[in-house]
Amino acid sequence: MALLTPEDLDNLSAQFEESESTIERVTGTRLTDICKELYGKDLGSEKVGIIPITAGNGIISNFTSSLLFIAQRLGLEGFITQHTDVAGYYEAIRDGADILLMADDHLFIAHNLRNGKLVTNHEATGIIYSEIASRFKDSGSSEILVIGLGRVGYAGAKHLAEKGFDVYACDPNRDFLDKAAHEIGIKEYCKEDRKKFSMVFEATPNANTITEGMIAERCLVSTPGIPCGLPQEVGGKYRVDLVMEPLFIGVTSMLYSVI
Repeated sequence: MALLTPEDLDNLSAQFEESESTIERVTGTRLTDICKELYGKDLGSEKVGIIPITAGNGIISNFTSSLLFIAQRLGLEGFITQHTDVAGYYEAIRDGADILLMADDHLFIAHNLRNGKLVTNHEATGIIYSEIASRFKDSGSSEILVIGLGRVGYAGAKHLAEKGFDVYACDPNRDFLDKAAHEIGIKEYCKEDRKKFSMVFEATPNANTITEGMIAERCLVSTPGIPCGLPQEVGGKYRVDLVMEPLFIGVTSMLYSVI
């Protein structure tokens, strides 16, 4: 997935509230309730330590404050360490963090120090966005399309296959397609089949990946991708509900998954 920018996180609360409203309307369930069902646990009184990491391209200016906002919005106590990197890691543990959140250019992780559970953002994000797509009330089908089979897309496709959905997927990387077909049994999407889907999980860092021929007239597109894979003209022509938000949904899934 594409790296976030400070601009992506502007108005995070408004972005989440719009997506939360859509999720509840098209699935009949709030995001936190979906996570409770999905992971079989509810958040308690966990304390979240957020560690700024300077490696690679460095710290995104409003990233850690956005994580703190999410933790507190979910009812958890949280703090951002004053120090970065290893010193910040030490500070978080010293000051009683139960869960650590930290990210560099390659991985964003949540680690529960009390039970040892560890999850990456790409896994938790793939699972929750694919789960949202699979709960579309107006679908009436077990067929679902996954666009992109990178780390996020593969995690979502695997989750859907394990739930018994009929998973179709497309990716320009032949190796990714072959791996997913062999390991989890996905079917390759072929536009010549003229098959259209009412449930779409899009997981690429590219714009305009969703074509008119892919989607049914009534459709849910669930995507953490930036930029948006749904062209505006396609979304306007059909009755498409779009769930797209840069951070809140994925982090919520991360926190629930390590409880």
